[in-house]
Formats: sequence, C-alpha cells, structure tokens
Amino acid sequence: MRELLQEGSFHEATVEQVAARAGVSRATLYQHFGSRLGLVDAICDTFDANPELIAVRETVRDPDIGTALDRSIAHAVAFWGSEEAVLEPLYGAAAIDPAARDLVARQRADRRAEFGHLLGRLEKAGRLRPELSSTEALGVLLVLTSFETFQDLRRLAGLDERDVTATLQASARSLLAG
Repeated sequence: MRELLQEGSFHEATVEQVAARAGVSRATLYQHFGSRLGLVDAICDTFDANPELIAVRETVRDPDIGTALDRSIAHAVAFWGSEEAVLEPLYGAAAIDPAARDLVARQRADRRAEFGHLLGRLEKAGRLRPELSSTEALGVLLVLTSFETFQDLRRLAGLDERDVTATLQASARSLLAG
C-alpha cells in the first residue's frame, strides 16, 4: 500500500487492485483491515514507529527546555522528509477521500497536542514573548511545523531539508522567543 501511495495511485485504486498488489485476496484484505480507512490506519501505525516522530514526542518533554524548540522543529522536518512520498498523496487527497481526511485530521490533532505541551513548558520557563497569547503562540508553531509549510519551503523556495530546518528554527525563535 505504501508503494501505491508513493506512486500516487492509492486513491484511484480499487480494493481488488490493492489486494492484488499485496498478494492477498479481497476477502483477506477486508478481514484484516475492514475498509479503506483501516488500510490508512495501518499506514498511521507505521508513522508512529518512525524514529523522528518518536523523537519529536520525546523532545517536547525533555528537561532541557533551552533547546527543545529547535530540536522539536528539526525532528518534525526530518519526519516530514522521511515520509514525504507517502504523505503528499494523502494530504492531496484529503479534500475528497474520507480516509485521507481522517489521517490528516489525526496528525494535526497530535501535532497540536505535542507542540501545545512544549509551548506550555516554554511559557512556564519564561521563554516565550510575553505579549503573545498561548493561542497565538500555538498558531505560529503549528504553521511553522505543518507539512504544507515543509512542502512550500522544499518545492517553492527550493530549500534542502537542512535549510528548511534552519529557516523554521530561526523563524520560531524570532516569532516566539522571549
């Protein structure tokens, strides 16, 4: 299924084509996953095992709050980069495919929770600009760490992953740091 996503043909593929590609029957596919949404959920499970996503979750809780913002952004960019070939078609299909829409919504909710936790810690440590509300700070960080921002910087601005990371880190420090 990852291959179909990377090729950009998952959303057009029938369940029979997905099953044939996997070398199983349609009945086996339905028995194991239940639906197309179940297939997308299986992809989500592989994201949860991605070392960069695990590192984001660990970094936002790291006692070294001084570098947590920069490190969290670096891991988020590395995650987007490592999964870009799969995420691009999923994000692109979110407007028309309920399974893709649910995946994107869950990813955004998870990112909001993780970075909300980090911002709470930064605020408590006096590391955020005092004139920013918590809602404004979270909005800034969510825009900076979104897949769409990652893609725009990579594709439209022509930045490599290292430069995307540096740009986002500098932007976060400039906009958020107190």
